[in-house]
Amino acid sequence: MQKEWLWVGNSLNAKYGLKRVINASGRMSILGVSAPSDTVMEAMKQGGQSYVEIADLVDKAGDFTARILGAEAAIIVNSASSGIALSVAALVTQGNRRRSERLHQEAIPRNEIIILKGHNVQYGAPVETMVYLGGGKLIEVGYANEGRSEHIEDAICEQTAAILYVKSHHAVQKNMLSVEEAWEIAKRRGIPLIVDAAAEEDLCKYVKYSDLAIYSGSKAIEGPTSGIIAGKRNYVEWVKLQLYGIGRSMKVGKETSFGLLQALEEYMVKEDKSDTEQASLQGLMVLNDLPGIRVTIVQDEAGRAIYRGRVHVDPQQAGITAKELVEGLQQGEIAIYTRDYGVKQGYFDIDPRPLLGDDLLVIVDSIHKLIGGQ
Repeated sequence: MQKEWLWVGNSLNAKYGLKRVINASGRMSILGVSAPSDTVMEAMKQGGQSYVEIADLVDKAGDFTARILGAEAAIIVNSASSGIALSVAALVTQGNRRRSERLHQEAIPRNEIIILKGHNVQYGAPVETMVYLGGGKLIEVGYANEGRSEHIEDAICEQTAAILYVKSHHAVQKNMLSVEEAWEIAKRRGIPLIVDAAAEEDLCKYVKYSDLAIYSGSKAIEGPTSGIIAGKRNYVEWVKLQLYGIGRSMKVGKETSFGLLQALEEYMVKEDKSDTEQASLQGLMVLNDLPGIRVTIVQDEAGRAIYRGRVHVDPQQAGITAKELVEGLQQGEIAIYTRDYGVKQGYFDIDPRPLLGDDLLVIVDSIHKLIGGQ
């Protein structure tokens, strides 16, 4: 069935003049994030081809999601990015309909959102952009390489609406206080804590250490493009109010809601494939025979059970830099996208999770050709 799906996808690419793409970078928005299962797509089809009262679907889908995550309440949104904006808007307007409808038109005195400097990252859009979209004023604390409890504590004042903690591989990991420590501060000081855990795999953990936890529906869960906000019931109700404000431009289709619910069910009983994925990376080891190429296996920066093949490039021996090699792979007849955060340090990564069919063989062959091998 998977091969048939791939054939359909490739025929659509040809129909609209799109290149075949190999995603070796991970769950990346620029490549469509994930490839949902047949059962998820069937749920989307059934949901899309019928009618439902959307307000009722919002409530019932939220209740279903909350039960799975162990949260008081939840709401499905159209992305983790919108989850940040909507959560901020909810907490600065505090359930006030007029303020929600007139967001950005009238001054809101309690609108400061505290964030560690090392967490104000660019993930495809800046975190701060989502905060300001939600009517918040970002207050950076700490330093790029250090974030301590007292940095947050010292910034709390009458204007503080929330603390935002970003749990992401994009964020600085070194020398930063943990989400558990941030939660202790939030509880003790009576300040709501938002945790952006968009790509995290432990969906139940972060609702325990936050007032509002945000997840992507299309990354670890492998559902359609969507997001989840889960947490305390009163705050989730405030988020729902935003659906009649800025959230109107971020609305979720019924087919997306049904697809995400199916994906969420499947995810909670999904087999751990990290060992198999790690073993598959042995197929990259033949690249060690190429001049200037050294392949190792590394674990995800944020400590998740995700393993990637790291391709180190010695430009003097290989005759090409890591950056040039990455660009060559992207610009080929088949566009191959690797995880390229380390190109300036001379390496890039191959993520096995999104690979389909013969993708790994094509990657190895393409690297051989670019370096002048076979």
